[in-house]
Amino acid sequence: MTARPANAHQARLLRLLRDGGPNSRAQLGDQIDLSRSKLAVEVDRLLDTGLVVADGLAASRGGRRSHNIRLAPALRFLGIDIGATSIDVAVTNAELEVLGHLNHPMDVREGPVAVFEQALALAAKLKASGLAEGFDGAGIGVPGPVRFPEGVPVAPPIMPGWDGFPVREALSQELGCPVMVDNDVNLMAMGEQHAGVARSVGDFLCVKIGTGIGCGIVVGGEVYRGTTGSAGDIGHIQVEPDGRACACGNKGCLEAHFSGAALARDAEDAARSGRSPELAARLETAGRLTAADVAAAAAAGDATSLDLIREGGNRVGQVIAGLVSFFNPGLVVIGGGVTGLGHTLLASVRTQVYRQSLPLATGNLPIVLGELGPAAGVIGAARLISDHLFSPA
Repeated sequence: MTARPANAHQARLLRLLRDGGPNSRAQLGDQIDLSRSKLAVEVDRLLDTGLVVADGLAASRGGRRSHNIRLAPALRFLGIDIGATSIDVAVTNAELEVLGHLNHPMDVREGPVAVFEQALALAAKLKASGLAEGFDGAGIGVPGPVRFPEGVPVAPPIMPGWDGFPVREALSQELGCPVMVDNDVNLMAMGEQHAGVARSVGDFLCVKIGTGIGCGIVVGGEVYRGTTGSAGDIGHIQVEPDGRACACGNKGCLEAHFSGAALARDAEDAARSGRSPELAARLETAGRLTAADVAAAAAAGDATSLDLIREGGNRVGQVIAGLVSFFNPGLVVIGGGVTGLGHTLLASVRTQVYRQSLPLATGNLPIVLGELGPAAGVIGAARLISDHLFSPA
């Protein structure tokens, strides 16, 4: 993809076609502040670039029938979502429909070179399957703070060896296309906004609970990243004075007390201390426990596992209540690996938020689980690069 929109009107048209699919000139004209003649000029210019193509005649609205316009069917975006323990890679078309999606276990602590070798191998596998001749752009999410303009991770607590690594530059050279990089929870928020539970909401919070904990903040339909890109790093808000040591170097952080890793550690302690025969049996079988084991034990009625989930939900809800009082969002989405804990977790979070925040903020506030699961991150990654490419050069 070499062409870019020449002005804000063309960029707006491209995004309308991305988010709404093929549309007629007349219907596009209803959504954009242009005269009919000016709209025709801009659409014709986009047709000349090859970014959009004619797509048959639209339904009649009286008078001469309008032509449908759609984004070029050959456009392909690559979405890469790097988690703490796995990599998701997907290929989408220009409308961000996932055409192929692969997942592979991978420890982010192995460092950027090993992680991106695996990510590129997955991308090559998708490409070889016939889904793409090449990639017009790639979006990448990483589980740590990112200096957004440069696409560089900055002192990520759970990513040793990644500080200052030039992700955008390195991957752009390898893939031969433009690359954008962001924090993984921002991409989850963008994915849920594009195709998930937040489709019709302009102001919302998206909380990801996995190996770490973060929050995507969407204001007026746009991700808010803060001055340096670290907005939403709620996992390092203190919930317990003089509490557990955290990977960031402080004590009592939310992430240290309730995340995938913290929950697994607490579950193993409960198993070894004899408080949970169910968890003890699972530990003896597998040699280690995960959040999924706690979820399964809770589903089987294990009281200790249910208590661990409720206690963690209360801590998360305590932090979210503060965010709700400050930001007054229209929706709170909970996602990430720990959402396998399901409605027990959600009920605890809701209880804390509704109890602590003012009625004006919570009276019509849905707090829900994300709809897309692992697809949210890769769809968000494709959305990130398309936002960049569908902006004036």
